[in-house]
Amino acid sequence: MKLSLGLPKGSLEESTIGLFKKAGIHIRKSERSYYPTCDDSELDLIVMRPQEIPRYVQQGILDAGITGQDWTAENDVSVVEVTELRYSKSTRQKCKWVLAVPEDSPYKVPEDLKGKRIATELVGTTRRYFEKKGIPVEVEFSWGATEVKPPRLVDAIVDITETGSSLRANRLKIIDTLMETCTIVIANKNSWNDEEKRNKLENLKMLLQGTLDAEDYIGLKCNVQESDLETVIKALPSLHNPTISHLYDKGWYAVETILPFRETKHVIPLLKRAGASGIVEYPVSKIIP
Repeated sequence: MKLSLGLPKGSLEESTIGLFKKAGIHIRKSERSYYPTCDDSELDLIVMRPQEIPRYVQQGILDAGITGQDWTAENDVSVVEVTELRYSKSTRQKCKWVLAVPEDSPYKVPEDLKGKRIATELVGTTRRYFEKKGIPVEVEFSWGATEVKPPRLVDAIVDITETGSSLRANRLKIIDTLMETCTIVIANKNSWNDEEKRNKLENLKMLLQGTLDAEDYIGLKCNVQESDLETVIKALPSLHNPTISHLYDKGWYAVETILPFRETKHVIPLLKRAGASGIVEYPVSKIIP
């Protein structure tokens, strides 16, 4: 069985290959090749623009692909959304496609743009947005650097933003949000109904999502005397209950747990004061619920 999988080229390419590596799948790709290899013999990989992946997945040319919710909606395709993967080029938050205008413009709400020109890479979605609101506008395709076009070239833009910094730098303000988007794994319906390919996709989902979930957590273990055990356990947050085991020395226990990384700066001093010793913090590569 071979599962053909489209990987996104561009800003997500490096982070996607890095995610697969953390999940245990090592992808090798030369600079000019669009057909990378990997150490998983069941994967047949191709790198292509995420804007095109949904169309090829729907047609069955690809079994599955990693793309965005935005481009899946833009292509208006019928595919299976296997899972969300909350990662991007810089953060794990969802990005937004927003309607933005110059800060000093008279436009306050979308209705103010009646008869105006809008530039965007997300043409179909933008047209449907304004049609649904009954606002006649001219929507033109933008080849990039969309945020520099108002007010000289267009009246407003629909652009994607992760932090809003680029919009602010170009003195633009957001007047509405069209949609939120994140990276997703999609599958062709026939491929999803194939038991072997579906199992492969579910395994990938488990490994990739488990790797992303682990980024927010660390492992912590320590040694505790029996007299201090209850006090230490009360100081330990965990996914479930901590693991407790007897040590060779009588009256001593090993305590181990997983906790959110952001809590370690508070928890470790509490553990030390509660009587814990030999405290070790270590990275977690995957968390599978």
